[in-house]
Amino acid sequence: MTTTSATSTTIDKDWWRGAVIYQIYPRSFQDSNNDGIGDLAGIRQRLGHIADLGADAVWISPFFTSPMKDFGYDVSNYTDVDPMFGTIEDFRALVADAHRLRLKVMIDQVLSHTSDRHPWFVESRSGLSNAKSDWYVWADARPDGTPPNNWLSIFGGSAWEWDTTRRQYYLHNFLGSQPDLNFHNRAVQDALLDTVRFWLDLGVDGFRLDTVNFYFHSKKLEDNPALPEDQRDASTAPAVNPYNFQDHLYDKSQPENLDFLRRFRALLDSYPAAAAVGEVGDGQRGVELMAAYTSGGDKMHMCYSFDFLSDAPPSPARVRAIAGGFFAAAPDGWPCWAFSNHDVVRHATRWASDQPSGLREQRLKMLAGVLLSLAGSVCLYQGEELGLPEADLAYEDLRDPYGIRFWPEFKGRDGCRTPMPWDRVAPNAGFSDSAHCWLPVPQIHHQYAVSEQGGDPDSVLEHYRRFLQFRRAHPALAKGTMEFLDLGPHVLAFSRESGAEIVLCVFNFSGDAIAVDLPGGMDVSPLAGHGFGGVLNGNTLNLAASDAWIGSIST
Repeated sequence: MTTTSATSTTIDKDWWRGAVIYQIYPRSFQDSNNDGIGDLAGIRQRLGHIADLGADAVWISPFFTSPMKDFGYDVSNYTDVDPMFGTIEDFRALVADAHRLRLKVMIDQVLSHTSDRHPWFVESRSGLSNAKSDWYVWADARPDGTPPNNWLSIFGGSAWEWDTTRRQYYLHNFLGSQPDLNFHNRAVQDALLDTVRFWLDLGVDGFRLDTVNFYFHSKKLEDNPALPEDQRDASTAPAVNPYNFQDHLYDKSQPENLDFLRRFRALLDSYPAAAAVGEVGDGQRGVELMAAYTSGGDKMHMCYSFDFLSDAPPSPARVRAIAGGFFAAAPDGWPCWAFSNHDVVRHATRWASDQPSGLREQRLKMLAGVLLSLAGSVCLYQGEELGLPEADLAYEDLRDPYGIRFWPEFKGRDGCRTPMPWDRVAPNAGFSDSAHCWLPVPQIHHQYAVSEQGGDPDSVLEHYRRFLQFRRAHPALAKGTMEFLDLGPHVLAFSRESGAEIVLCVFNFSGDAIAVDLPGGMDVSPLAGHGFGGVLNGNTLNLAASDAWIGSIST
């Protein structure tokens, strides 16, 4: 895939299509000042790892000023850096370094809600007649004093919080300290777009939009209907959370969102090559919303849903249903696939912990091949390239309010947020020299460190590096069209086509070796460099357990 350096005179406005985006959780990537918390200067120190991996862009989770009740996803100043992460000058230097390494920089924009300490909310809650009185979602109590409706917070309990000054309830889809902005107010939209422009002017190449379908609520505040038990999807919230008991028809995913996304896209289009990916959090309508938000070329460039972030393993049938369903609904849309992120149990634990001895790493390599071969862009979460398992933390080590609330049935998100292991023998695996890190580095993670895997051709890390290099050598894998083939229930097979190149990808999801007959008359030949061991014998593919074969189709 063609990338654009900082000094290139050619601007690739389409860089995001097929891009591999590496997510950095800044608290846990690299600590540069030994306070136990990662920071922007630490990210700069480790950008070479991402460039060597072969990613096209970095996505940096929030580093804005925040009281850190939700670790940066509760913003109190959209246009400044929280001191724990550094300064605006540190961010400028990070962008410059990334661009020198030909890495695009995307940052997290949390537009649906702010911290309750944001000056906008402080003014809004001060009374009923101030200039920002309707910048948030306020509503009167019912006659009996209870909340206006039955809407629930993702973090548990009612989505409404009583404010004693205004003597009204305000809406919060997340923590009570994260009040929801009122997107029905045009001035709110304008103010948020101004903050987006601020970062574009500082040189960022794009954005990841947090909870992109949560911006608007129904003005009528109707009760959400109950959701039948057999339709509850734990990908949006854990089963112990009553949030899944409702069909969220009115508190999110409203049609008015499309017009705001058009405004957002128009702003991005006024810059040379800015792009955005949206996170769609809706267990019932994820693929449908992805299609709606990315079709037409006037809204989001790409979106990802929670379909591959759930516990459900990605069987061939499931992958075909999700990816095929997206392109059937939005032939001109563009997805961004992710198997792990900062909100869910790492997929190495979800999908490979049950593998027999010796097959865990092979399973992870196969899954990486699937993710990096599907039509669409890709988000990789830090540590995913190491095959990191979920950390098992003690209750006293938890920091995530979500996990503390629902412990022990749900342990929260700290297990996927522990510090990145760089050096097996260094204190805290090379993340920090501090005696205490914000989250502990599990001892088991030391054996997965970059220093341990780098240079080992059989490691998960070297497989990612090898496959990303292979992907760049074959543009069809980045930007080509995709067509599925049915080669049996245990096999995922599809072709990727771009220009004169057609690449055939075949993955064995079975725990046993299998032989697969290709369709008669198909003229195929193997491609080298991807790292899988499948063997073509005539028209038959022989695949070991959790192995793959990738070749070219002659026309």
